[in-house]
Amino acid sequence: MDGQTSLGGPVPGAEALFTQARTPRSFSPRPVGEEVLRRLYDLVKLGPTSGNCSPGRFVFLTTQDARERIRPALSPGNVARAMAAPVLAVVCHDPLFFEALPRLNSQEGLRDWFAADVGLSDETAFRNGTLEGGYLVLAARMLGLGVMPMSGFDSFMVEDTLLNATGWRVNFLVGLGYPAENEPAPEHAEPRAPRLEFGEACLCL
Repeated sequence: MDGQTSLGGPVPGAEALFTQARTPRSFSPRPVGEEVLRRLYDLVKLGPTSGNCSPGRFVFLTTQDARERIRPALSPGNVARAMAAPVLAVVCHDPLFFEALPRLNSQEGLRDWFAADVGLSDETAFRNGTLEGGYLVLAARMLGLGVMPMSGFDSFMVEDTLLNATGWRVNFLVGLGYPAENEPAPEHAEPRAPRLEFGEACLCL
């Protein structure tokens, strides 16, 4: 059952994260302060990654001028949504994440192992950076923010505009903000779009 353990007790946060939470149709004008973004990252960074490699990187566009810089890179269907979000988070990963491994993992030679294998390091960076982007979505919901993930943009243009000095690679965008006051309560929201059933999406071997 939603929000229940196998013993019938509640699962802390499950309702807020999955059952009740919805992608907002619009955001409140209430600003999302830097202290909230710092708290958000403090949660995200604690999520597990393989070998504690932590390749996820995040760019928070907190002003209209900053968001306007990537307007030309957005697909037409995403322009209004991206520009209306109080914060537009650019979820990225660092292909050179392994340079920080001597501080993050005590295993000898780990940095050199990734540095010597571009295919392995790229795959690890993308996979674990995506995982950290998922943590961002969940952590933002736990902090009471509405979350609007987006694809549909020219990643090379975003990288050229924002990330030339970093070498980071873009994965996806997330609009963040407090839901508008006219957002319907969960019990009054429109029915969810269909999802696949367990037997369609899962195998137990």
